[in-house]
Amino acid sequence: MTELILFWHRRDLRLRDNLGLAMACDRSPLVAGVFCFDPALLTAADLAPVRVAYLLACLQELQESYGRVGGDLILLHGDPRQCLPALAQALGAAAVYWNQDVEPYARQRDPAVAGALKTLGIESQASFWDQLLHAPGEVKTAAGDPYTVYTPFWRNWVKQPKANPWPCPQGLAQLTAAQLAAATAVGATGLPTLEDLGLVWPGEWSMPPGELAAHQRLEDFCQSSQGLEAYHHQRNFPWLEGTSRLSAALKFGAIGIRTVWASTLEAAQHARSSEAAEAIQTWQQELAWREFYQHCLYFFPALATGPYRSQWQDFPWVNHPDQFQAWCTGRTGYPIVDAAMRQLNQTGWMHNRCRMIVASFLTKDLIINWQWGERYFMQHLVDGDQAANNGGWQWSASSGMDPKPLRIFNPATQAQKFDATADYIRQWLPELQSLETEWLVTGKIPPPHRERLAYPAPLVDHRRQQAIFKQKYQAQRQAQARALPPGHRES
Repeated sequence: MTELILFWHRRDLRLRDNLGLAMACDRSPLVAGVFCFDPALLTAADLAPVRVAYLLACLQELQESYGRVGGDLILLHGDPRQCLPALAQALGAAAVYWNQDVEPYARQRDPAVAGALKTLGIESQASFWDQLLHAPGEVKTAAGDPYTVYTPFWRNWVKQPKANPWPCPQGLAQLTAAQLAAATAVGATGLPTLEDLGLVWPGEWSMPPGELAAHQRLEDFCQSSQGLEAYHHQRNFPWLEGTSRLSAALKFGAIGIRTVWASTLEAAQHARSSEAAEAIQTWQQELAWREFYQHCLYFFPALATGPYRSQWQDFPWVNHPDQFQAWCTGRTGYPIVDAAMRQLNQTGWMHNRCRMIVASFLTKDLIINWQWGERYFMQHLVDGDQAANNGGWQWSASSGMDPKPLRIFNPATQAQKFDATADYIRQWLPELQSLETEWLVTGKIPPPHRERLAYPAPLVDHRRQQAIFKQKYQAQRQAQARALPPGHRES
């Protein structure tokens, strides 16, 4: 008799290039997919309705994909530590397979699921690192330690051989009527709507969700002369469509990272110039940044709750609530900052250059704790990924692993360099469309025009705030140095 294997989908919402699913299918032709709506995640303080909407769209397509290959995707609502073992027992499953995750919550929850399954005599297989090209621990320093600096990580990581994409299952056996009834008896339900989950998101997709859309976007990006081959030159200009826009698909696993990497290698083989080859490598380096931050979170889970550098544990932030609210709503009086925040609030996505600009402004100009911004981003980003978001915010706040920690962005300089014609600012601040470009990129809008357009004056003076921040930073470093044992210095 063919044994039933359950495959627990989490952040791998696809059939193609799914490592754990491929291993399950190698063991048995009778594989059923499962997804659990975990209340601990659906009630988290950093939950973003746009991410849940994206998740639901991916799950709808995943159900259809299972149907096309003759299989079933079962949806459960409840704590996976209880409902998943109950389902496996009710269906008579021999084993439950799933892919590993780096996030602290998953690493606490998953062993409990495995333990509950073992108590019932059901096997669990969860040794698969599907979301990474290299599992944590595969890329190490000469001393065998995890890397804490990106550049040497990249040099080692890029040299390591990478697996090819895994094939899509060609045929899965359907569950029997009795098995489907048993699944319903233990709580299997249909796909809920966003409203069913008590959430609302009225926006429109900046990039369509799902596996098919992700593959089409990857193909278009890699084959277009204005896509991957122009990435090195265009990726920093927020008014251009110069990035892959695959971050949400990678966060939810709507596309496999091996598939993405293979596309970069194919593109490199057909690069039409040295500049194109450089652009492809630049994108590969960005994929390595994603992996670096995931390795960091795995080896240093305390990053999820605090800074990497100890001197930031008690940094004297100003934390002015009204200024934070102005930053959140795009009312700081700095056009490039406000445009970026409006883009985030309206679409659930923000260009990466702008993420750095607004993060620097919050931490270095407003002198507000980076964790406030980190949480706000997670509450609004469709591609909100704990490792990447935390890594990016700690990089911007100077609290992370970056060997050059003190970095301050001047909003005007950034706008003049990366939005010189103010196209991005005008797109997201339509009330300012008629103003002169120089005023928009420098932020020096004459008061009469600000008043006429009801656009706020700058919250703070950048030069003054920069000096205040540097004073606080140096005082904190000196206090930290005095507190350290002789001969010890923090890197």
